[in-house]
Amino acid sequence: MLRRVHPLVLSTFLLAVALLLAGIGPRERSLGMNVRLVYLHGAWVWTALLGFAAAAVAGLAGLLVRRVNWQRVSIALGQAATLFWVTYLPMSLLVMQANWNGLFLDEPRFRIGLDFALIAVLLQAGILLLDRPAWASAVNIVYFSGLAFSLAASREVMHPASPITSSGWLALQAYFAGLTLTCVAAGSQIARWLHRRLVV
Repeated sequence: MLRRVHPLVLSTFLLAVALLLAGIGPRERSLGMNVRLVYLHGAWVWTALLGFAAAAVAGLAGLLVRRVNWQRVSIALGQAATLFWVTYLPMSLLVMQANWNGLFLDEPRFRIGLDFALIAVLLQAGILLLDRPAWASAVNIVYFSGLAFSLAASREVMHPASPITSSGWLALQAYFAGLTLTCVAAGSQIARWLHRRLVV
């Protein structure tokens, strides 16, 4: 039944649910209410990262079995992940201002995010212009590999490594997992809509 609902309608609904979940998230002693923006920011970033990973896996599968449809799935997932990655940047600025009382634009994680956002936009534009699904799959594999390596090698100056997963608070971890899954579901619907446009 859900497949009959337009993907953009479903994604809008799921994003509204994510905003609601973020608004009722548990408070934190030092950050207070501002931590709820951190929750949403974290879920947004993980949605983008998982989207890029899925685009790379679909692209690799498409190249190995030579299925153009899997390559188109890779394109759609890469485009949806880019949307989340680009929009997480202004959210990062809000998180910095709210929690650090200033904008620390030289923070390594933010610089990597900005650099790879620009690269992603340029690559996705090239993918659309060239209309070569196999090339797009290879680009998505290389892009995710570069992003994963850069994040793993980056220094953590002010940005904490993984405060929620290392908190030991199971209720908080379950809440954050639910919020992230909701954002991922919204991203998958956006990718579904983009894939439809590619096969028409």
